[in-house]
Amino acid sequence: MFLRLFKYLWPERYLPEPPQTDPFDENPSPREAGPVGVLLVNLGTPASPTPRDIRRYLAEFLSDPRVIEIPRYLWLPILHCLVLARRPRRLQPRYAGIWMEEGSPLMVYSRRQAEGVQRALQARGMAVRVELAMRYGEPSIEQAITRLRQQGCQRILTVPLYPQYAASTTATVVDAVTGHVAKLRDQPELRFIKRFHQDSGYLDALARQISDYWQTKGRPQKLVMSFHGLPRYSVELGDPYYRDCLETARLLRERLALTPDQVEVTFQSRFGAARWLEPYTEPTLKTLAGQGVTEVDVVCPGFVADCLETLEEISQECRDAFLAAGGRQFRYIPALNDRPDWIEGLAALVDNHLQGWTPRTVAGRTLE
Repeated sequence: MFLRLFKYLWPERYLPEPPQTDPFDENPSPREAGPVGVLLVNLGTPASPTPRDIRRYLAEFLSDPRVIEIPRYLWLPILHCLVLARRPRRLQPRYAGIWMEEGSPLMVYSRRQAEGVQRALQARGMAVRVELAMRYGEPSIEQAITRLRQQGCQRILTVPLYPQYAASTTATVVDAVTGHVAKLRDQPELRFIKRFHQDSGYLDALARQISDYWQTKGRPQKLVMSFHGLPRYSVELGDPYYRDCLETARLLRERLALTPDQVEVTFQSRFGAARWLEPYTEPTLKTLAGQGVTEVDVVCPGFVADCLETLEEISQECRDAFLAAGGRQFRYIPALNDRPDWIEGLAALVDNHLQGWTPRTVAGRTLE
């Protein structure tokens, strides 16, 4: 009776986990190392392009104090009484317009990336299990870590799929992973990739993506590199995101052998009334059209998978704004998505951060 009462009253986080073997075995078998877990994490997406699922997704996303850095007592009433009451219905046709037969583009391409990295690492003889998680929505980080542990993973490398570091993206992934692991009795070892904005595999794949596009369609007058925006005060408080973006833009420009005046670096996706990183993408495109630039290509280096911000905001809204301002040709260059060279580059990035964790097997022989 007492044990049953104890089970219901004691917090779940402190209950013992079901043992996989007899914990009191006096002659335990050798402990197997097991495979290494790789957790790829992207931002997230509604489960469907319906107001109900969009509302559920936005409620989780915009409730994160790292995403909206406004005191909770001020922000939460605004979120629930105003934002969630109106925004989901406004976003519904936008999500519906980009939805793929397999689901959300972000989910479709992120899954393909996870599957591709799994195959690439297995081809290198590595005992690795790759799982995909979304920071907001499903599959959740908790679900993905549980699946990795069920497969015997005692070491987990977390790879936030954000090339440039920001507290509102990468750091919140770290928060979620460590927050879940803090509840576990038998915790796995953890590693994290903080950023990969200067990684050669990432930059080379981006440069080839653009070069391949130009080889078949020709070069424009201007290449606009549009990064996701961030409130200016975040950088003033110490966030390195702005510098990361500029470093990526410079390295990508050098790989493409472009001069500074052939490239514009801008920031998109403003939210709220605060001043964000500038110059803003849509006003810049209008200004270029007014200056006589009639042909632009836009690429979004901060997104490794296409999503609402690229396929709708850039490819449709910004296109319409540029053409209405006098431009004649606007082209959006797709994200890396499931390009084979990007999959190999991502696998190489993961491989580099798994050093010391993963012995390799070649022809049945283990290589340390």
